[in-house]
Amino acid sequence: MKIIQVCPRYFPDIGGVETHVREIAERLVKKGHKVEVVCTDPCGVHPKNDFINGVSVTRFRSFAPHYAYFFAPKMAPYLKTLDAEILHAHGYHAFPALFAMMAARNKRFIFTPHYHGKGHTPLRNMLLTFYNPLGRAIFNRANRIISVSEYEKNLIIGKFCIPEERFSVIPNGLNLSEFKGIIGAKDPHRILHVGRIEQYKGIQHVIGALPELPEFTFTIIGKGPYEHSLQQLAADKGVSDRVTWKKDLSRNELLQEYASAELFISLSSFEAYGITVAEALASGLQVIVNKNGALEEFVDGTTCIGIEPSVKDVIGAIRLLKPCQGYQKRIMDWNEVVERIIETYSSG
Repeated sequence: MKIIQVCPRYFPDIGGVETHVREIAERLVKKGHKVEVVCTDPCGVHPKNDFINGVSVTRFRSFAPHYAYFFAPKMAPYLKTLDAEILHAHGYHAFPALFAMMAARNKRFIFTPHYHGKGHTPLRNMLLTFYNPLGRAIFNRANRIISVSEYEKNLIIGKFCIPEERFSVIPNGLNLSEFKGIIGAKDPHRILHVGRIEQYKGIQHVIGALPELPEFTFTIIGKGPYEHSLQQLAADKGVSDRVTWKKDLSRNELLQEYASAELFISLSSFEAYGITVAEALASGLQVIVNKNGALEEFVDGTTCIGIEPSVKDVIGAIRLLKPCQGYQKRIMDWNEVVERIIETYSSG
């Protein structure tokens, strides 16, 4: 098959959607399919035409304030020129999916929305209200909608009244072989967070809890606009010496970070899945998540517990944690994910 993947950005840019598209695109190529990724490059730092691990990549300059929206008007006419059996769009919260819908015509149109229902700021939330009629059109045009969690599927059904039979629920995957044999000096009092540094991620609650947890340190891996505010909070709480900031790590360096921690916390309010939570669980960490939303689907009461995102609940959960040797939650491998996506491409 000739398959077009449409997304806001692509590797070497990093993020949840970027990782998802790369993992499935490269595996589709290995299975003999021809894949082109059409995406945007807001800053113009990557080649317009690229070829990465067998995947053709075409990038368009876009208007993307604070790395949002990714409005690239030249993308739509280009997509209309492409001949392919499958047009697979990713990301409700940016314009490339709309451009893909406009170009779908006689192509089978698949939509993976990575939808979390709200904007990350009051302004984005207001703009999302105006965008929702266009978003409804994308859902209605899609031959099949792939949700990465039951939570996401139900959110979309409730908001847009899309029939449940038009959905396939296929979680994100991991390269599970990466997590075998990773050796690290586990520190039982080291807390880890991996992800973009935004207020909605709930990192502030962990920093706020540290004065009551004097034996713990906190490592934050990522970057984003909320970093300065969190650094100021750490200073105000007198815990700056117990908070470590890291960014731009290689994949191997990140795996070592997982291997050397004992506890992972993600209190994000807006997630369709939560791939860093899955990575933490695959690394054998105990995990605390926001119990309201998609992350609740990881909660099993053993390796992963859910709480309200608050300082009080962080303190209480950490103090109640008990070692759970020998149990590991099952996480799907990307190879299995791609097999299920291929089935969806050809299903009714």
